[in-house]
Amino acid sequence: MLDLQGYGPSIFNGAILTVKLAIFSLIIAVLLGLITAVARYSGGKISSSLALAYTSLVRGVPDLVLMMLIYFGLQVGLNNFSEWLYELHETYAINAFYIEHGWLTLSAFYEDGMYITIDEFSAGVVTIGFIFGAYMGETFRGALLSVDKGQLEAATAYGMSDWQVFRRVMFPQMMRFALPGIGNNWLVLVKTTALVSVIGLSDMVKLAKEAAMTTYEPFLFFIPVAFVYLAITTVSEIVLKYLERHFSKGVEGH
Repeated sequence: MLDLQGYGPSIFNGAILTVKLAIFSLIIAVLLGLITAVARYSGGKISSSLALAYTSLVRGVPDLVLMMLIYFGLQVGLNNFSEWLYELHETYAINAFYIEHGWLTLSAFYEDGMYITIDEFSAGVVTIGFIFGAYMGETFRGALLSVDKGQLEAATAYGMSDWQVFRRVMFPQMMRFALPGIGNNWLVLVKTTALVSVIGLSDMVKLAKEAAMTTYEPFLFFIPVAFVYLAITTVSEIVLKYLERHFSKGVEGH
């Protein structure tokens, strides 16, 4: 491992944190993306409007602004909600509140000074997942629209249930159309993880910045960080190529 004047181990740990942050964020983004795409694809007025508002809002506001809004705004909102619960308890004697090890009263909850705080890692995962869920939603929606409806109707006529139609016909074809977009979103998501340093998470970028400011040698620390991002994207390209081949089986030209 590179020593990097003693900062190597901490930056290496920061790199591991970055990878974990990216993977957990991707899971949330894919789930939100699928929900958003299905909501718009289903044609329901309310669900479709909510999904459209979500994607329009997220795609129209810079990622950095959204990160600050969600991190600070969500924390303030949760604490306001807990204060509202406390006032409700005072008024209507609703005094049971469950936390990790059992049932405690709201009074005990406040006496201990246990106000809700969100750790930086969870905030980063939720924020990045929320942002890229909107982009994934558009990717999945485009892929759903690309699936030949005749094949879906044929599967239904063959006697398959809705779940079987989705699992055997729609999902494999949707993934084939969606993978290029998913790949692009994933690569941008990985680079966006560098923004979490603004909310205090000690990822490899923040640690490298601190080391560079201390030693006045920025290239010594930021070049290895750049290579780590390149390594992640290279491995990602290999995995995406494999997935493209897998979901393209039986298609002419593959």
